[in-house]
Amino acid sequence: MITIPADKRGLTFLDDVVAETPGGERLVHCMQCGSCGGSCPNGPDMDHTPRTLFALIEAGQRDRVLKSNTMWRCVSCYSCTSRCPQNIPITDVMYALKRISLREGVANGSDAPALARTFTGLLDKYGRSFEFGLASRYYLFNKPLSMLKMGPLGLSMFTKGRMSLIPTKIRQLGQLQAIIKKAKEMGGEA
Repeated sequence: MITIPADKRGLTFLDDVVAETPGGERLVHCMQCGSCGGSCPNGPDMDHTPRTLFALIEAGQRDRVLKSNTMWRCVSCYSCTSRCPQNIPITDVMYALKRISLREGVANGSDAPALARTFTGLLDKYGRSFEFGLASRYYLFNKPLSMLKMGPLGLSMFTKGRMSLIPTKIRQLGQLQAIIKKAKEMGGEA
């Protein structure tokens, strides 16, 4: 008989993931068909396909899951979710794993949390991505010496019209910021 480790509250890792994910109770219905991994544009770059990750979650492999790059490689395209025959909210599970990983400090060795914070900060401020700001802020605050290596790529993108030096805001930005504020309040984040 396999014993799945539980925490001090008597909850398993699966219980944590389900509780953290809207619709997460569907996770137990994964039939390991592979539709998620087969439809993922970043699947080859992931340590584990989503279905493997789900099996690891059910097996209580908390450290192995939270230290993998899978959730950080997810581009939130929802291809996996839309193709899942069991209607598992796979992309939402990836977001839940990111939150758990950040909360437990497991993602500290990864660049992804810093990049995600920079990206969401720009979305909050402008309502859209700003590539020059994203790259410059991320590298300046996290990898200042590596910023020099990115110069030729940035110049090439700028000369081909693929990157603006000035951010543009969306119309009615205040409405988006009110939605984000409310979502943070509902989610318990300040």
